Amino acid sequence: MHTLIRTEVLKLRTVRSPWLLLAASPLLVIAGVSGLVVSSKKTLDTAAQSSALAHVGLTSILTLVFGILAVAGEYRHKTITDTYLSTPARGRVIGAKLLVHAVFAAASGVLSSLVGLGIAAAWWADKGVSFTWTDSQMWATIGGGIAWNAAFAAIGVGVGALIRSLVGAIAVALAWVALVEGIVGQLIGNLARWLPFNAGQALGAGAKAMTTGDLLPRWGGGAVLAVYTLVFAALAVTTSMRRDVS
Repeated sequence: MHTLIRTEVLKLRTVRSPWLLLAASPLLVIAGVSGLVVSSKKTLDTAAQSSALAHVGLTSILTLVFGILAVAGEYRHKTITDTYLSTPARGRVIGAKLLVHAVFAAASGVLSSLVGLGIAAAWWADKGVSFTWTDSQMWATIGGGIAWNAAFAAIGVGVGALIRSLVGAIAVALAWVALVEGIVGQLIGNLARWLPFNAGQALGAGAKAMTTGDLLPRWGGGAVLAVYTLVFAALAVTTSMRRDVS
């Protein structure tokens, strides 16, 4: 397993697109925090700190695509055959991809958090407001956002294994987040809070809801997202073991 993990890390080091995705995460946080401060007409307080740092969780959309690239990207570039020939135990290959991409996504969340904290503190200072570093709600939001990034990367690996077309997998994933959950939210109300993106928002509490209806409590969102992560991880392993490469 250690060899497989090192191999996955080596693949990430030699491919440009995953790094471009992860590099965009801090930029998204900078834009989100700055936009919130500029557009806000209220006094900046601890609640605003939590809302600003909730943008860390929203970068999970990028780590979702990052996870999809792990499997669907190999099918696109025809390298998946060599991967499975060198390691016939496909379950272990997918397991390594799940672990490595989740860890890298979490690391990306940490980096985005540090950038977000720096930008938020700078904005607060510019407005003449003291930034409260000991605010527990803000740190809970940051922790939830990092976990959301890791979970969506693992879910992305599952999506890439189920829909082996890279373009198709990304299109389905983004359409689900942007359209399906919003439409379902309007149709079924509070039941939509059990869907994966809404569960992620609950975990990274403080994010401005992109769908209608109430969110689960933070612990509930974390539990639901963990279940989705395990389900997609299991689907990724079983699908890869049973289906032909071609």
